[in-house]
Amino acid sequence: MNPKYIYRTIRFVLVVGAVVLTLYAFYFLSSVTYPFLIGLIIAFMINPFVNFLEKKTKMPRILAVFIALVILFALFAGLITLLVAEIVSGTSYLAKVVPEHLDTLINYIEDYFTAQIIPLYNQLTSVFNKLDAGQKDTIIGNIQHVGTNIGTTVGTFLKNLFGNIPNIISWFPNAATVLIFSLLATFFISKDWYRLSAIGGKLLPERAKRSGRTVFVDLKKALFGFIKAQVTLISITTVIILIGLLILRVDYAITIALATGIVDIIPYLGTGAVFVPWIIYTAISGNTGLALGLGVLYIVVLVQRQIMEPKILSSSIGLDPLATLIALFVGFKLIGFLGLIVGPVTLVIISTLYRANVFHDVWAFIKGKEV
Repeated sequence: MNPKYIYRTIRFVLVVGAVVLTLYAFYFLSSVTYPFLIGLIIAFMINPFVNFLEKKTKMPRILAVFIALVILFALFAGLITLLVAEIVSGTSYLAKVVPEHLDTLINYIEDYFTAQIIPLYNQLTSVFNKLDAGQKDTIIGNIQHVGTNIGTTVGTFLKNLFGNIPNIISWFPNAATVLIFSLLATFFISKDWYRLSAIGGKLLPERAKRSGRTVFVDLKKALFGFIKAQVTLISITTVIILIGLLILRVDYAITIALATGIVDIIPYLGTGAVFVPWIIYTAISGNTGLALGLGVLYIVVLVQRQIMEPKILSSSIGLDPLATLIALFVGFKLIGFLGLIVGPVTLVIISTLYRANVFHDVWAFIKGKEV
């Protein structure tokens, strides 16, 4: 075999091994240091604001970091308080109106059973009585088998549900601990941001620093663009829904609009997870006017989403809408809801590495060229 191809194979194996080892090391380290990774991300995001406070007000950086964290925490706490207040108010309202709607639904079910199910049952009973003993035994056996499966499935579900309650309760102290460590890590990382950056720069060779700087700038632009695009899309959806619900004179329109806007993040379901059951229920309960209004509002939301999403995504992060959709789907299938964030972020990272010629340099190294 040609020695050139042997060397290329060896270098290819080295590259693959280095990538796999790096990913495994990152996965292992992130599983035990994720509060500090969260702190690094938060410090990265608030760094422009900290720089602004430091330069414009001439205050020490440590004070600028403290003020930035206080403002961030105050905004987060205020948002949570607003949402909790709206949820409590909406829950009180639902406690009053749900029984009335439940009575309407029960009456509809009773009428449906009387008009449809009972005659059908009588017909099936008449047909069943005409069967021979073997056929009856087979049908009864199948029904019992289905009932056993349903009972087993329901039992397993309830067992898992109640079995996870202790895990859910134990999550709160862990979440509080992670929050405290993340805030402390954010404070110290942001305070020493440029000192830590200088130390990192000394550990890297010059070419790696140039490529890393390009990757960092493009990745920062793309990630902030992705966040901006998602916030913009959710905000547009929420505003349209709020205006439509106010026109339809729906109670607690703000709470419903905010909840529906958040649900819009979920792929496949989106706003349909709220609108479709709502439209069906209002139609069944006899409120045809509201059902038609909600149907028109739902169509408007779907159309604007399909029109605006490709333009906003392409203008904000420079990614092809189809590639973004594939990244969302693959991420969701592989790791669930978190994949909705990891998928597009991975796509952004790959795109950024490509624009920074990292793949070109790796391929040149495999082929044995100087890079």
